[in-house]
Amino acid sequence: MSTVGPGEATELWLLWKRAHETVRAAVVADMTTASGLSESELSVLVCLYESGGVLRQNALAAVLGWDRTRLSHQLTRMEKRGYVARDKVANGVEVALRPEGRRTIEASVPALNASTRRHLLDRLGPDDASALKAIVERLLLSDSSR
Repeated sequence: MSTVGPGEATELWLLWKRAHETVRAAVVADMTTASGLSESELSVLVCLYESGGVLRQNALAAVLGWDRTRLSHQLTRMEKRGYVARDKVANGVEVALRPEGRRTIEASVPALNASTRRHLLDRLGPDDASALKAIVERLLLSDSSR
């Protein structure tokens, strides 16, 4: 449990929010320039790629923190571009990377890594990245237990 006071808690939240938005906007701008992908397309492709190329649609919505309607509309647009395919399976829908989606995300990974390094990691000290990862994982873990 933290020992910061009420005013300090708000200040920390505002700093956290500003830092997140600054880094996110810079990385998204770099990625849109490098790959032509929108932030939403990039998010979906990265999640699918990291999962091995296939996820249940409800699991993808949960990982992204999106509601089902938003994800469904995004997937419809991405199907039209040849990035993903949806198939009805028992008790749900499975989303899979198509070859064009796999090629696109694989071509984008070096730019994503470079942008993340430039806008986030290079600004941290030697131990800061590990500490930040541990803090974020703790925050996410405590959030999922509610």
